[in-house]
Amino acid sequence: MNETDLDELISSLTPHESADSVKTYRNTVSISCPACEDPFDDLVVCSGEYDSLELSKVLDLCVTTVDDDVLLFTHQH
Repeated sequence: MNETDLDELISSLTPHESADSVKTYRNTVSISCPACEDPFDDLVVCSGEYDSLELSKVLDLCVTTVDDDVLLFTHQH
């Protein structure tokens, strides 16, 4: 995935939360995950050198990077 692909993906998602260097987007249109090809629930973009996530539920995660950003695609059970 490159920066253009990421920008196109984010433009199709619904912004959900933003805190410091972590942004979350909801997948309300059932876009497929680029890693596993199943629809994902949320995209979490971590752009800080060190980021911490507090998860309130058990999730499967698919992970990739674009430039220095880490992208987490969440899948609920």
